[in-house]
Amino acid sequence: MISLNIDISKTAGLISKNELNLFEKETNLHFKSIYNKTGKGNDFLGWVDLPVNLSQSLIKSIENDAEKLKKSSDVVVVVGIGGSYLGSKAIIDALSNNFNQLLDKDERNAPLILFAGQNIDEDYMADLLKILDSKNYSIIVISKSGTTTEPAIAFRFLKNHIEKKYGKQEAKNRVIAITDEKKGALKKLSDNEGYTTYVIPDDVGGRYSVLTPVGLIPVAVAGFNIKQLIKGAENMQNHLKSEKQLNDNPAAIYAVTRNILYRKGKTIEIMANYCPRLATFTEWWKQLFGESEGKENKGLFPAGVNFTTDLHSLGQYIQEGIRNIFETVISVEKPKNQLIIPDDPDNLDGLNYISDKRISYVNKMAEKGTSMAHVDGDVPNIFIKLPEINEQTLGELIYFFEMSCALSGYILKVNPFDQPGVEAYKTNMFKLLGKPGL
Repeated sequence: MISLNIDISKTAGLISKNELNLFEKETNLHFKSIYNKTGKGNDFLGWVDLPVNLSQSLIKSIENDAEKLKKSSDVVVVVGIGGSYLGSKAIIDALSNNFNQLLDKDERNAPLILFAGQNIDEDYMADLLKILDSKNYSIIVISKSGTTTEPAIAFRFLKNHIEKKYGKQEAKNRVIAITDEKKGALKKLSDNEGYTTYVIPDDVGGRYSVLTPVGLIPVAVAGFNIKQLIKGAENMQNHLKSEKQLNDNPAAIYAVTRNILYRKGKTIEIMANYCPRLATFTEWWKQLFGESEGKENKGLFPAGVNFTTDLHSLGQYIQEGIRNIFETVISVEKPKNQLIIPDDPDNLDGLNYISDKRISYVNKMAEKGTSMAHVDGDVPNIFIKLPEINEQTLGELIYFFEMSCALSGYILKVNPFDQPGVEAYKTNMFKLLGKPGL
């Protein structure tokens, strides 16, 4: 049983039920190639059965090592880029207090998670090292090869810093490396230094890796329940596999709907949320779909907005700009907290008409009113509905988008599991830097 629900009724002006049903045979074939691992990029389909195949011994090991870092550290730095950091950051941000960095460790009941290696900004690294001078910290370094430029540079600095701060013997106990099982620079370094090491599976690409140790270890260190996260993903996995009819399969509905809209000139998909804690989840979704579909001069451009904030910046464009966009709205029914808008005797702001109502009620009316306005302005809306944000619903959402993305890529007739275009900037950068051999 899953709690996620998809609503495409706000696309009715552009998509009919008959159009959707025309994809039934095609989606069934694509699902078969995904589950049988016979489609494009089939050597990177390990994520498909990951939730049900995660061993209890691996989960227990992750929980035990996470506890060690939690006890020894006030701060844990996660080093990685792309899928090596976005998934864990998306989950941690979604589950954390909005002002998490201002809480002390006891209030969080976990270390503060910071990130490095996701950029090459000198000031960012300098500021981080200054902070770590006075903090009790550990490192989780994530890289399949160990040679990806951004995290490799960051780990050079952090390795030097942590060894000077604690000495080599203590430092090695404060580093967890997540890397290839057998080869690569980080694997070799980890063996030489004696780091605790976890494996990135060969058949799981970076942007699909959040339910491997890549995502699970940082989430566990941050104090969240990885068993419930996995359970949500497992529930979604089982549901999608059991629902053979397109109209009963939310991943198929989403994949088909966005492809129909794309064929009708809606080339930009904007993910909208009304909960600031989901902002990083949008960033994870952008990488998942952008890197999976944006090739061969094809693919929707994934963008993101945080409402109602961005209604006061991008709202004008969405309402009246070029009509090549649609929105996918992550709609959350129940917030964690309850706040009632107080009555004001002077009523100078004119808001007494909503006094005694919850802020979440006003937010929900903003969501409904925005959808009405945008749909009237020829911006179709897809709603992905969740009852609340917790580990289990996030697990459902992650697997839902992963399967939708694979299916959507196959409908688009591209390989959703490679990223050849990513190498272009690297090649130019290495030439400009004078890398030997180029």
